Amino acid sequence: MFAEKEKMATGELYDANNAPELLAERNACKVLCQQYNCMPYEATAGRVALLRRIIGSAGSNFVIEPSFWCDYGYNITLGENFYANHNLVILDAAPVVFGDNVFIGPGCCFTTAGHPLEVELRNKGLEYARPITIGNNVWIGAGVTVLPGVTIGDNVTIGARSVVNRDIPPGCVAVGVPCRPIKKDI
Repeated sequence: MFAEKEKMATGELYDANNAPELLAERNACKVLCQQYNCMPYEATAGRVALLRRIIGSAGSNFVIEPSFWCDYGYNITLGENFYANHNLVILDAAPVVFGDNVFIGPGCCFTTAGHPLEVELRNKGLEYARPITIGNNVWIGAGVTVLPGVTIGDNVTIGARSVVNRDIPPGCVAVGVPCRPIKKDI
């Protein structure tokens, strides 16, 4: 029988609420996020150092404005020249990979965690995790939510308040709920 963390990593249904290892990892990450969010804004070097403790991998040039919350941190990869405005949430039960030159507006959420439609399974607290991949040269507008398993291609702009529940091809502007391409070859 797989441990819950192994199930999480392989995309199977897992119990995040009663797995001691996952609870401990999330709690430790939340403590670091809280410390980051409470640091003086002018303490730039300290804020970057703390983010490097939280994030799994990051390029040499990145900025995440407070407040920032994530579940585990170690599943997050940031490319070069990454910028996220205030109130970023990344629920990283699966990998969340951002390419180079990615800019994220305020109030965005990237969630790899999903829950079964079957009531009995959902009521047991089971969930699944699917990776999110964001390409290079992507602009994500304010208030966007990106759901589990989504890939956004290179050279894409996602309009504000969109809900991205399916893959978005490269080189387009996409908007809406659900998010759909409206202009190609940008």
